[in-house]
Amino acid sequence: MNLTSLVLQLGLTFVFIGFAAAGILWAIRSGQYDDLEGPAQRILMDDDDPMIPFNHLKSGANQNKITK
Repeated sequence: MNLTSLVLQLGLTFVFIGFAAAGILWAIRSGQYDDLEGPAQRILMDDDDPMIPFNHLKSGANQNKITK
């Protein structure tokens, strides 16, 4: 292995490490790791649970239609 290929491989390694670090920092700053437990608990919820905000709005709309 000559010196030119070693320099090329080290340069590419630093470029890939830079892209990985930029991706991780972007994910942290954009809030990708803010709620780690929410998606795991959301799997266990029923779709018709009124405590889920989207279902609460649907059930409220259905109740308004029935009472009018």
